[in-house]
This record gives sequence, structure tokens and C-alpha cells, in this order.
Amino acid sequence: MDKLSSKLLNFQRSNVLLDRALQVTPIGSQTFSKSYRILPRGVSPFFVEKAHGCRFWDIDGNEFIDLVNSLGSVTLGFCDPIVDSAVQLQMKKGVTYSLAHSIEIEVAELIVDMVPSAEMVQFAKNGTDVTSAAVRLARHITKRDKIAICGYHGWQDWSISTTTRDFGIPDGVKSLSYTFSYNDLTALEQLLYTHKGEFAAVIMEPMTHQWPDDGFLKGVRDLTKRHGALLIFDEIVTGFRFSNGGAQELFGVTPDLTTLGKGMANGYPLSALTGRKEYMTAVDEIFFSSTFGGETLSLAASKVVLTRLKDQPILDYISNEGRRLAVAVQESIELYDLSNVFNLSGHPSWSIWSISDHANSSALETRTFLLQELMSQGIFVIGSHNITAAHSREDLQGVANIYSGILEKLSLALKHPGTVNSLLRCTPTAPLFKVRG
Repeated sequence: MDKLSSKLLNFQRSNVLLDRALQVTPIGSQTFSKSYRILPRGVSPFFVEKAHGCRFWDIDGNEFIDLVNSLGSVTLGFCDPIVDSAVQLQMKKGVTYSLAHSIEIEVAELIVDMVPSAEMVQFAKNGTDVTSAAVRLARHITKRDKIAICGYHGWQDWSISTTTRDFGIPDGVKSLSYTFSYNDLTALEQLLYTHKGEFAAVIMEPMTHQWPDDGFLKGVRDLTKRHGALLIFDEIVTGFRFSNGGAQELFGVTPDLTTLGKGMANGYPLSALTGRKEYMTAVDEIFFSSTFGGETLSLAASKVVLTRLKDQPILDYISNEGRRLAVAVQESIELYDLSNVFNLSGHPSWSIWSISDHANSSALETRTFLLQELMSQGIFVIGSHNITAAHSREDLQGVANIYSGILEKLSLALKHPGTVNSLLRCTPTAPLFKVRG
């Protein structure tokens, strides 16, 4: 870290490779949140060479403490030796077979044991796979079409049609999806009452950057029961992160169906649809099936992750250390009088930035400045802090100290019009595609 902080980082190879990538892929990456749409070009890495623990090294040889961690899908740390050993052992036996493998049952049993709503499990690869399956299942069970949506649930038509990225989606599909704001129980109640008997499900992230108001999640649960709609908790992010049983365990509210993903396999591609047996048995009727749903390497990784979460206080450690970081950053925000510009919120395992316009700097200029300065100090972020078991207290204290210095610099720059912009070594990032309110 000291070595990195003393020099301007070079991203020459990243920029050359990005130009090459843009010739053969639409945004230079297979994932929107890993692309130049999110990261300011010229002051950011775009391609990784290797990763270990809580660090990665880009193709230019720059070292970073990673606070993105594969968009929250890495919980134990990169190249965890126990996970890697289990995967390598399974690889010697085979990856995808012509029949099911017993490890499918073993991981499903772990999920049933850990997640309150889980009675049966169906595996897939991505969050979009299982949220879309949950919606189709709810429509089949209720014989209704409309869906009430709160949060981000993937790129399929029924979900992404409610955002600004609704191109190519028929109006008839768009007309079946309705949104409501988090913590606004009245809005959901009015929605369900106005279209009484028409909603198949309410699908929501049980928490993102806001904590639920007292009684909010229970109120949603009561409303769905009263109106005959299924309640689906999208716990792709919160599952196996906020607690072993996810946000539903943390807040004591059990949905009918749950979708799981990121935290369950330490970066290996795996997701799951789970829920009450009376509903899950109908999965066969909607035909939710995939060639690679039972791929054994990801399941071997997941078996290790879930077993260790059960046996060790890993999530307690992640929450405690994440809280220390959030408190330290918040103290710097207040010390340098930046509360009206920069804010940190959410669960300590996944604290999220928000940035507001200032009279002397737009939110985009301020965001770009923060990313530029953090990355120049060897801290990789895109707008949140995803803490893993591999982050040591010393690592995170170092991050907090760097934040303090950068926020002090930002505070001074904001005293004069145009100063933040003049400090940028790149073009400010474009307005971001928002998937959450």
C-alpha cells in the first residue's frame, strides 16, 4: 500500500486491452458493473491478472485492496484454500455428468437447514435465472399476471422493463410490472387494492441501502397474504451475507419463495430458487431446468462455504469489521463537513455510497474524483464496500485512513467552483444506470 500511494498508477495495458475488447464485445466486458460505463477511463484498471485474499493485481501490475469482491459474490476471499481444494478434488472426478450427482442433494439440504423459507431447492447459475423462475412460478400458482417490484431483480423483461433500460420489451410485457418504493407500505397497499385480485406476487429485496422501518417487512407479508399474492424475497445479495439465513432470518419475516446467489459459492457461478414445498413442487410444471444447474464444481464450492458459515462466526466477523470501516468513514465525513455531499448507508457487510450535487461540483464530478483518488491509493471501489472474511482489521483501518485523507482533500476542493473538476485526470463518468432507488 505504501508503495502504491507514492506514485501515479499506470493503466496503459488496461487501456490498450479495453480498445481491443471493444472491437469484439459491446461494452468491453461481459458484466455492466465491470465496464467502462462504471469506471472512469484513465484512472481505473479494467482487467485483472490475479487475485488472492482481499487483493487483486491488474494486468499493469498494480495491487489493490478489493472492496467490490466480484460484485459481492466472494465471501471468504479470493482463492480460499479450502474452497479451492474441494473444487480441485471434484474436478478430478468430473464437472457435469449425464445424471444428477449426490452433491446436489447435500447442498440443497444445507440450504434447507439454514434458510427459514427453504423446504425445497432448485439450482441455476445467475440471479436473473432464479428471480425469473420465481415470478413464473408465482404466476402459475396464482393464475394471475401482474407483479409488484421493489429493487433490482436482473435483466429479464418483466424486471428491467421498469427501468430506463426498457428497450426491446413489448408494451404488453411492461404493462404487467408495477413498482413501489422501499419502506412505503401505503404505496404497496394502494397498488394491491387498486388492482385487487390481479397480482401474482410481490418481489423485493428485503434490504439494500435502507434499513426497513419498524413493521415494514411484516406489513408486506400481511398484505400479500390478504391479497392472495406470493411474497418473494430476492436475497441474491443479502442471502448468506446479512446472516446465515439471510435478511429473512435477520428481520424475522419469512416469504413464500426466496432467490439466492452471490454469497453461496465464493465466486463460483451458482444460484438457487427455494421456498415452501407446496409451491416448489410446481417447479416441474413450469419447466425450470438447465444443463448446468447441477454443475459440480460450483456445488463443491458452495458446500464448503455453507458448511463454514454454519460452523464458524464468519458473518459476525464480516459485519463487525464492516461496521468499524463504516463508522470510521462516517466520522471523516462529519469531520470535514461533507454530510450534505457524501453519505454511507446500508448493512455493514455491504455499505453503499450516495453522492449529491454541490454548488461547486456535480455528483458525477465528485464521484469520479473519489474513485480516482481511492484507486491511486490502491483501493478498488465502485460505490459500495463488500467486506469479506479475508479483509483484516489492519487492511480496513488502512482503507479508513486513506478515506480520511481523500475526504479532507475533497472538502478543501469544494470551497471553490471548478476545483474538483480541475483535479480530475480523466473525463467524469456518465450518468449511471440506476437499478435501485
